[in-house]
Amino acid sequence: MDVMPKWADVILIPLISILFAAILSALVILAIGESPWAALKLMVDGALGSTYGWGYTLYYATNFIFTGLAVSIAFHARMFNIGGEGQALIGGLGVAIICLYIPWPHWSLALLGATIGAAIFGAAWAAIPAFLQAKRGSHIVITTIMFNFIAAAVLNYFLIGALKAPGMEPATAKFPEATHLPSFQDMFNFGETTFFRGAPANVTFFVALAACVALWALIWKTRLGYEIRSFGHSESAAKYAGISPTKIIMVAMLISGALAGMMAINNVQGEAERLVLNAVEGAGFIGIAVALMGRSHPFGVLLAALLFGFLYQGGAELALWTSIPRELIIVIQALVILFTGALDNMVRMPLERLFLAMRRAKNDGRTV
Repeated sequence: MDVMPKWADVILIPLISILFAAILSALVILAIGESPWAALKLMVDGALGSTYGWGYTLYYATNFIFTGLAVSIAFHARMFNIGGEGQALIGGLGVAIICLYIPWPHWSLALLGATIGAAIFGAAWAAIPAFLQAKRGSHIVITTIMFNFIAAAVLNYFLIGALKAPGMEPATAKFPEATHLPSFQDMFNFGETTFFRGAPANVTFFVALAACVALWALIWKTRLGYEIRSFGHSESAAKYAGISPTKIIMVAMLISGALAGMMAINNVQGEAERLVLNAVEGAGFIGIAVALMGRSHPFGVLLAALLFGFLYQGGAELALWTSIPRELIIVIQALVILFTGALDNMVRMPLERLFLAMRRAKNDGRTV
């Protein structure tokens, strides 16, 4: 029997961890001579106080949903995929090829094609470290980290070579008009009233929500998901039950790479409408924090992605309107990661003792 109820593990522990991170962040802001309350108000107003702010928050959150889900499925198979950054870069290459070289008649078909292309390219990039892990025993953490740098080099090769548009910038040409995805501004335009004006959020956000539902169904409602979770809990028991470690490693990493690659439909096809260098901007690594904080559950990943989207957009407002440096948001993110990951037991153990004491008191009351 679990010591704590599931809701406490999924919701209460992350909330307390965020509170600790917020307190330490407030102390840091005080130390540099700024008001923590004024900083918080500015962040909330900038990220959530208008449809423009919401548009940026949801745009960032969309990236983090995909990379968070990618890390989560690998976690369930007891693997640490740190290659989301590279897989998203290669996914962007797939999106660019699909959008530039296929004459799509409508954005909906282009979205479907780009999603498939991004997933295939991302999965293919993840397949190599997965094979090395499954067949050669190479550590997945080391190989996926190395493949991030290789992916950046591959992308650079294409952007100064075969895919380069005329001009000095290492980037592809603008994608054809038919491949441009509708932004939230287009979708929520009601005549004289237009929401999300100028924000990059687009229809990809709903693809990310669908990915959350699909991954939840896969992990908890299918035989394959049961096998992945069984392997993650105990490799020896899974082997005894006839589950192939090679199959689970390969399948989990292929799905993980596909999800990371699909991030490119948001930032490459949806926002930039072309492929440029550094398009991922660290979202692959933020996905690790999102998965940790969301307890590798798709719903938790969604909430954590929204939080980090808020931090990104709110941090941009802080850097613009105060003397607080943009790098402070990295500090806040690091504190959130520290408390939700490395210091998880600092919050978990007292709560477990509290719930255990409550359960004993309840049982003692019944026996009287």
